[in-house]
Amino acid sequence: MNDLTPILVTGSHRSGTTWVGKMLAADVDTAYISEPLNVLHRPGVYRVPVKYWYTYITEENEAGYLSAFHELLNFQYHLLLEIRSIRSVKDFLRMGRDFRIFFNGSMHGQRALIKDPFAVFSTPWFAKRLNCQVVITARHPGGFVSSLKRLGWNFDFDNFLKQPLFMRDHLEPDRAAMESTPKDDIIGQAALLWKIIYRFVHSTRESFPQFQVVRHEDLSLDPIGGYQALYKNLGLDFNERVKNVILNSSSSENPTKLTKNKTHSVKLDSRANLDNWKKILSPGEISRVRKLTEGISESFYSDEEWK
Repeated sequence: MNDLTPILVTGSHRSGTTWVGKMLAADVDTAYISEPLNVLHRPGVYRVPVKYWYTYITEENEAGYLSAFHELLNFQYHLLLEIRSIRSVKDFLRMGRDFRIFFNGSMHGQRALIKDPFAVFSTPWFAKRLNCQVVITARHPGGFVSSLKRLGWNFDFDNFLKQPLFMRDHLEPDRAAMESTPKDDIIGQAALLWKIIYRFVHSTRESFPQFQVVRHEDLSLDPIGGYQALYKNLGLDFNERVKNVILNSSSSENPTKLTKNKTHSVKLDSRANLDNWKKILSPGEISRVRKLTEGISESFYSDEEWK
């Protein structure tokens, strides 16, 4: 059994979880595992099918997930399941990548680092049942909404409405808003999704003060200082190699925004990227997003940060 404390990096999608996860995995003693709770995840990595985006896991429904996560954290790669699922050269190359990560993790006694935005509503379970140290990324509502608008990414709230435990425990008051948001209204969907996610994050702070909530904007403004603090809190080794990896990812020589076919790249001019949302969203859309996230956004962002 791998007795090293695993790390979970989560938050909303498009909030910098990939950047944070990969910068923390610059420590050579960590193994970066990507999105087991993504509905399109690879079965070699995590053998259990996932039906909904943002699956809600608690002790009440953990039977379908717990043993598979124990296998993942102990770097048990399901090679036969993966081989059976291969449909393309890309799938084959992913198998090679993932097998290597799991093999190295097992052989070198590495610490598992799970990057998965879709685990955000299950953070209490990951902390209590899998002993994970949890890092949660937050991104300004304007930045989150503008990213989904630019990419044309809708969110179907059936992913929440069809999870009875999730609705019962947290979302029943939001039923009407979710059901009435038009399927083609990306701005409305994204703003409501942001509010639901970060209301949950805010509500966990009292019960789980050990959760580390980091703002994407703060890391972008001071990557070295921000990551050095995270490394210290997580017991990771912040050395010269790690520092160079972080500097390379956030350099002013990098693009100021990502192209649509490189949505998961971590090489970006972190400072220049901060205000892109003010150019992507119209003044009317910004006002609407602020109104829709009211009551929660103030817990993360000041009035000044809307200007």
